[in-house]
Amino acid sequence: MNLSRREFASVMAAALAAGFPLQREAGAAQAAGLYEVPRSGNVHLLHMTDCHAQLLPIYFREPSVNLGVGALRGQVPHLVGERLLKAASLKSGTPEAHALTYLDFERAARQYGKVGGFAHLATLVKQLKAGRPGALLLDGGDTWQGSATSLWTQGQDMVDAAKLLGVDVMTGHWDFTYGEERIKKIVEQDFAGKVDFVAQNVKTSDFGDPVFKPYVIKEMNGVPVAIVGQAFPYTPIANPGWLTPNWTFGIRESEMQETVNEARAKGAQAVVLLSHNGMDVDLKMASRVSGIDAILGGHTHDGVPVPVIVKNPGGQTIVTNAGSNGKFLGVLDLDVKGGKVAGFSYRLLPVFANLLPADVAMNELIAKVRAPYAAKLDEKLAVTEGTLYRRGNFNGSFDQLILDALMKVRGAEIAFSPGFRWGTSLLPGQAITREHVMDQTAISYPWTTLTDMRGDMIKTILEDVGDNLFNPDPYYQQGGDMVRVGGLTYTCEPGARMGERIQDMRLGGKLIEAGKTYKVAGWAPVAEASKNAGPPVWEVVESYLKAQKVIKPVKPNTPKLLGVAGDPGLAA
Repeated sequence: MNLSRREFASVMAAALAAGFPLQREAGAAQAAGLYEVPRSGNVHLLHMTDCHAQLLPIYFREPSVNLGVGALRGQVPHLVGERLLKAASLKSGTPEAHALTYLDFERAARQYGKVGGFAHLATLVKQLKAGRPGALLLDGGDTWQGSATSLWTQGQDMVDAAKLLGVDVMTGHWDFTYGEERIKKIVEQDFAGKVDFVAQNVKTSDFGDPVFKPYVIKEMNGVPVAIVGQAFPYTPIANPGWLTPNWTFGIRESEMQETVNEARAKGAQAVVLLSHNGMDVDLKMASRVSGIDAILGGHTHDGVPVPVIVKNPGGQTIVTNAGSNGKFLGVLDLDVKGGKVAGFSYRLLPVFANLLPADVAMNELIAKVRAPYAAKLDEKLAVTEGTLYRRGNFNGSFDQLILDALMKVRGAEIAFSPGFRWGTSLLPGQAITREHVMDQTAISYPWTTLTDMRGDMIKTILEDVGDNLFNPDPYYQQGGDMVRVGGLTYTCEPGARMGERIQDMRLGGKLIEAGKTYKVAGWAPVAEASKNAGPPVWEVVESYLKAQKVIKPVKPNTPKLLGVAGDPGLAA
């Protein structure tokens, strides 16, 4: 991006007003350098993913626990804090360090301000596209779910925003939870002639026909580029299968190879996979499928500032992941010569709302979308005295608040909350509004449950979810992070074998008995039989917050961990 004098002055004024630690000249260079990305090559790709319907700037705390297992222990993306900064050759205390890590979160968040926001993202996209002829904006999915307005409009707010933002190609995951009919309507009507929705691994359950285009070929600066789509492989398992009953998903590695080969045969000189596999799965796929030049990944919300280069029988593949919540934009420039990629450059740009002026047209769209719901969204439910967040392999403080609400309001001894990665953060002293609650709970199957559950079943559930997270084979990692647990304490050994990771389960200091029955609350049931089992989770949390009025600092109920001492994926 080449900043004009006026744009440069605007960025500098915004930076100084935001409180960035800038001396006039050194600070100006720092702020300008953040978005100064010299163009290289002849193929230009901008990548966003997992924005989870966040149209406005937010606070978002990155994880302090992101454990890798097997060959990925201590490898990207399983680095947190200072170890991640060291791997990326970044200094602590910088804007980039705040964007990428949990370090000194409260102070840094107040200093640097909020991140993301589609109006600010739109400004950055326009500036980068202006300096990169033919650049494509790729959306890795989880776009239409995660906020109140997205739920209440069935994703229409995000569909309209994505079109205005200039998204060219998209794949999906949570987006499918609006059901087959709604997805097809968006793809075939709203996106027609504007956005290509691609997913090579989604087939009809009867004849195995493609539901969506597996890939598209776009010509850029004389170079045919194939963008292959890979939707989240385990959508019908991690989310309700009854919402997509006529479609099958899966990793489909062999079909991926066939798709890449077909795109090459049709003239593609560069092949890029727009993936929602999760980065561990992408790394394995990159080692086994030949002919993919780059994988722009999503699902695991990893902000990866330095791409991983994976060797495979056909050469090598660049693998990246562009974070979540609209707080990052990846910029990949490929230099294609003689029909193949000869070089590349990559930057992961944090989107600081205080440094990027809001795009006028996007601002107007967002205001229009929110206007009918403003009073409902802004209703104050309580005030938090501590930081509230959800991100990491185990409970975050907002997870804990939800668990406390489930146990208190539903009268349960134990509570389970799904290991979702999406959800915004709040700073001490902030009011908790209905919008903040919906940021954590806005799904199309929000019902709460209250179940009498034997101790042996509780262990089975924890073991199953633990294996989905910590199985050393990435192709068997089927979902989010560890189920969040309230009331119950336990020990977890991530590197142990399946069935042996969960130990020493206790309730009130007493060991859980295999044959004894316990009252367990939960939410987000995937079984169709559980529709309307209990009130929506947001009603339960709102009731709890209104009764409490002030939320004291919440200590997450996290397990004792074994076998992870010194792991770079664990905060020191």
